[in-house]
Amino acid sequence: MEEKDRRLFRLLGSLSTVGITLVVATVIGYYMGKYLDGVFGSSPWLTILFLLFGIAAGFKNLYDQAKKIQNLDDDPGKRDHDR
Repeated sequence: MEEKDRRLFRLLGSLSTVGITLVVATVIGYYMGKYLDGVFGSSPWLTILFLLFGIAAGFKNLYDQAKKIQNLDDDPGKRDHDR
């Protein structure tokens, strides 16, 4: 397989995880808050707080992935372990 094809598959793999991780982080934050609200009886405050934490974590991951994709696209000879 050519290096160009490997780069394409690596880029597609990175792009495919971006949307999934944003949604998963948000859902995990929501359900953690919902569970803790049930335990402590503080509804809806912990649900809202952990939902915001999940959204923030999802966007941070989105930013990190975007930087990784940009680095893959900018310098084809540079690998993750060379940084």
